[in-house]
Amino acid sequence: MQGIDQYMNQLGEGWTIYIWIISGVAIVIAAIVGVIWASKNRQFDEDIKYLVFNKDDQERMEPGEYKKSREVLDKQMKMRDEMLEKQYQERQKRRS
Repeated sequence: MQGIDQYMNQLGEGWTIYIWIISGVAIVIAAIVGVIWASKNRQFDEDIKYLVFNKDDQERMEPGEYKKSREVLDKQMKMRDEMLEKQYQERQKRRS
């Protein structure tokens, strides 16, 4: 620890700004990577709100809204099936 203390004392004034800059750049890079990941994994779908409804909610919803919720659910289930099939195919390739 004595070596680190000597090194820190040797640096003098004004070195902490560089630590803040490096930390800020790391946070910005992490945010960019997070947004890219989210966009590739369909995390910005505006229709996702309709997935909380089921067939029992039909009487509480307007007909158009209910129809939209069923369309969104069907679309999500189709995407889910496609993704599961893709994962299954990848596993089969790794095993053979």
